Amino acid sequence: NEKKKLRRDRSPCSPSRVLHLRHIPNDVAETEVISLGLPFGKVTNLLMLKGRRQAFLEMASEEAAVNMMNYYTRATPYLRRQPVYIQYSNHRELKTDNLPNQARTRAALRAVNAMQPANMGAANALAAEGHLLPGQSSVLRIIIANLFYPVTLELLYQIFSKFGSVLKIITFTKNNQFQVLLQYAYPTDARYAKLALDGQCIYTGCCTLRVDFSKLNSLKIRYNNDKSRDFTRCDLPSGNQHPPSEPSILAAYGTQNTIFASYAGAAGFGSAMGFPQGAVTTPAMSGHMTVPGVTGIPVNSVLLVSNLNSEALDKFLFWIFTGVYGDVHRVKIMFKKKGNALVQMADAVQAQIAITYLNGQKLYGKVLCATLSKHQTIQLPRAGQENHDLTKDYSNSPLHRFKKPGSKNFHNIFPPSATLHLSNIPPSVTDHDLMNLFAKAGSTVKAFRFFQKDCKMALIQLGCVEEALHALIELHNHDLGENHHLRVSFSKCTI
Repeated sequence: NEKKKLRRDRSPCSPSRVLHLRHIPNDVAETEVISLGLPFGKVTNLLMLKGRRQAFLEMASEEAAVNMMNYYTRATPYLRRQPVYIQYSNHRELKTDNLPNQARTRAALRAVNAMQPANMGAANALAAEGHLLPGQSSVLRIIIANLFYPVTLELLYQIFSKFGSVLKIITFTKNNQFQVLLQYAYPTDARYAKLALDGQCIYTGCCTLRVDFSKLNSLKIRYNNDKSRDFTRCDLPSGNQHPPSEPSILAAYGTQNTIFASYAGAAGFGSAMGFPQGAVTTPAMSGHMTVPGVTGIPVNSVLLVSNLNSEALDKFLFWIFTGVYGDVHRVKIMFKKKGNALVQMADAVQAQIAITYLNGQKLYGKVLCATLSKHQTIQLPRAGQENHDLTKDYSNSPLHRFKKPGSKNFHNIFPPSATLHLSNIPPSVTDHDLMNLFAKAGSTVKAFRFFQKDCKMALIQLGCVEEALHALIELHNHDLGENHHLRVSFSKCTI
């Protein structure tokens, strides 16, 4: 007891370029631990003590270690949704040359440090004195180039909240580029995020982040929806669901050089959407998410969908079969809980897309709940096994929309809405034919319009989102004659 008391009363360690990290998750990868130090300078060594859930991280300089300690003192870092505690170590340097199992760590250090921006050292020198470079603010302007897969507001929050408290996000398309305005609580958070993420790819070979400081000093957001979000205000209406694309429209979202009262205690804002501040937990496509700190996360492509209407399971199966939000390989209806189903998607990216757009949707009178399952795959039943008909295999479905990597269909994924996009319409089918078809399926047709330049496509607006969901299930792949089958998906536009 006396020894423990003496240990508690001992004064904190003096600054050292070696940092001691505690409460490391057991399954964490070396690159994830290294990424905690990257925004502050070069990481020169790492010693993982996985059995003790601890690690020692060596920075290139004591100055970088001090900056890292100062930052994480007010913004607790997270790995795999678990808080990590950091303190100075008694060691002045790490000597690991003769230790076993260090080859993997050295390889991780070489790979991660190779991606480090060249100007990191100069920026950290300013950070030590608390200065910002000219033109730096708490608002970042992000352009996502080579956009092959959807990048949602939730995904952006997960990635950027690793570097500080994210207050507001706006997404929009301008000059045929997907762009983002993102506001942090502090300019230092924005600087560290820019240094760490500029030039990185969210997924291997695509979705490249071009991060720079915005001319705006703050963002003013009027609506909380899938295109804009103010995490400090839960009372905002959903408003316009479509992204602003012109400066005049954008002005309604972001006000240039608007300076609001300082956000006292902003680092203490509760985490949004259930993710802890600093957590990055998005599954990566086939395990190849490349943003630092996101590598090594287990891939899971199986969803658990619950609260299904057990009297409409056949219709649910057909809807899943159509693969609006990804190619479905297998579905298993639970034997004892017929309102629950496991759904195996083609990969983890498509699983995340499906969760984003299916969770919370009302289908046949019940609100769906979609989340990742603990299962990594759905096993097919043996021949003659009881209840084998509850498991379906759709892996060779001709209706799969996303077979090719980087398919253009990924650009046409939109949230469920009352407006449907129709395609593959033969020339002989009129607007009245299609409106009657939807009316017979139980839909209330509000409006209809053929595309001016292409009469093979049209928009149809129905009474509500649930009606549109039901119509998609009933009429996708409907035979229109002349060897044409109707293609139905959700539209980003309204009529």
